[in-house]
Amino acid sequence: MNLEELCKNACEVKNQIGMLGCDSKNRVLISAADMLLKQEKEILEANAIDVENGKKNQMPEGLLDRLTLNHDRIQSMADGLKQVAALDDPIGEVLSMKKRPNGLIIGKRRVPIGVIGIIFEARPNVTSDAFGLCFKTGNCVILKGGSDAIHSNIAIVKALKAALTMEGVPETALSLIEDTSRETAAEFMKMNRYVDVLIPRGGKGLIQAVVNQATIPVIETGTGNCHIYVDETADFDMAINIINNAKTQRIGVCNAAESLIVHSAIAAEFLPKLYTKLKESNVELRGDERALQYLGAAKELVKPATEEDWGKEYLDYIMSVKIVDSIDEAIGHINRYNTGHSEAIITKDYDEAQKFLNEVDAACVYVNASTRFTDGNEFGFGAEIGISTQKLHARGPMGLDALTSTKYIIYGNGQIRK
Repeated sequence: MNLEELCKNACEVKNQIGMLGCDSKNRVLISAADMLLKQEKEILEANAIDVENGKKNQMPEGLLDRLTLNHDRIQSMADGLKQVAALDDPIGEVLSMKKRPNGLIIGKRRVPIGVIGIIFEARPNVTSDAFGLCFKTGNCVILKGGSDAIHSNIAIVKALKAALTMEGVPETALSLIEDTSRETAAEFMKMNRYVDVLIPRGGKGLIQAVVNQATIPVIETGTGNCHIYVDETADFDMAINIINNAKTQRIGVCNAAESLIVHSAIAAEFLPKLYTKLKESNVELRGDERALQYLGAAKELVKPATEEDWGKEYLDYIMSVKIVDSIDEAIGHINRYNTGHSEAIITKDYDEAQKFLNEVDAACVYVNASTRFTDGNEFGFGAEIGISTQKLHARGPMGLDALTSTKYIIYGNGQIRK
């Protein structure tokens, strides 16, 4: 089947999928979860091929971690589908209903988008998450994964399609483009005749390629140059614990903290203590001149920062360190270099916290908490389709509501316009 046929087939069944009732959709999702576990052996064998190829190609540690599946991660994928099934179905929800002076009753109702295309890199769990969220919202989904995870994706899609067939639902509600070439990806981006929206998930290069080349409307997901600002009133133990979690729990994710900003009033005392903790995980700190003075430039895990470091998503055990003299300077630095993803302040000062919340321009802004919580599951969405860093339609973790559109419904009793 060529690409246009695949897209056309999804388009042809989108109305049928969009009309499925909540119970029917939930049965499919629960069957899909069971099928992932039933075919776990085949999925892990396929994933082992991808992981081995990744090692041969010297894939960075953070990306290799994203690629790797095991029993717990497949169980988590299955649990995610069941969690989505348990969520309220947004389709059909009436958002407003008002009566006009002429007697017309005008309402707004949630409806499926139609056909959603997703282009993503080496994260096979995206395959099941994307299917679950798109299907629950009555959408067909076409997936275009990268070559790094192709064997895993094929095995996962096979399991999901088996559930669709078992429940009597057209399997073309889910499609995987198995050709991983850039030429096919570029062709897919032009399929606006059949695909209603395109969502890229991956690194900066992939996202920019989709934004620049696509003729399909794009929901832009972003890379994560996430900052943590330690204010002069911060509790040191809290700050160190949060920074350590945000930097080291998983380095290869977009909500990991990459940049640290510290108020000058506490930097001399705070930074050596933080260094001692981060050294346990061999985190390299790249600091400005003042940070180097407080950290000790001769230390093995301390290096001078360059201009490039302030805006870099490392996805590695590396963190930039900037010293500032005020919260205004911290906010200015963040808004200049951030990617609009997740930013955090550690402070005891209520006014400073509110100022940070109000003035930092990002999808998610935290007070005294780790940036690692920017996640659909952590936000109670069951799963996520991605983290939107744009401001149109959807922003932040995108759950079910972000995969819907609206239509106006108008009730009359014979009105005509004069």
